[in-house]
Amino acid sequence: MSRRAWLLLPLLLFIGFVAAAAWRLSAPSDTSVRSRMVGRDAPSFAAAPMLPERPGVAAADLKNGKPRLVNFFASWCVPCIAEAPVLLDLQKRGVVIEGIALRDDPNDIRKFLAENGDPFAAIGSDPIGETQIAFGSSGVPESFIVDGKGVIRYQHIGPIAPEQVAEVMAEWEKARS
Repeated sequence: MSRRAWLLLPLLLFIGFVAAAAWRLSAPSDTSVRSRMVGRDAPSFAAAPMLPERPGVAAADLKNGKPRLVNFFASWCVPCIAEAPVLLDLQKRGVVIEGIALRDDPNDIRKFLAENGDPFAAIGSDPIGETQIAFGSSGVPESFIVDGKGVIRYQHIGPIAPEQVAEVMAEWEKARS
């Protein structure tokens, strides 16, 4: 190999590295964290009532023969505000929604519900995130459809948008059968 070729080799390697990095950055991999609980029984948990006048949520509640949408949310979560009207729409369509408020305060939850609507049949409190972790959830909002036997059938990461209602309803119908 000539001396000139040896001098060009570092430049060619550098160009190759930059091209490979640009290619990977232009198409990043999916960064969402999927739960390994989908297809398994919901974890054992008992989320105490967030509000004294409302029931909490427990694993036993998810095994009553009827599917549930378990929604992890918080009053401090901006995407949860955007999701609120969609949850109200799902509730009107017959979806039973049980909320689990993450690291929140009862007064803040009351204000959140008053301002954004209340689609929840029950609201449990998860003050340190252990129920969220048990579900394999990584953030708020995040929703899980649990069938009437207590098996997690579907996970939706992030806020449910209006254009995703059909998909959620299809998964709801699968969980009903």
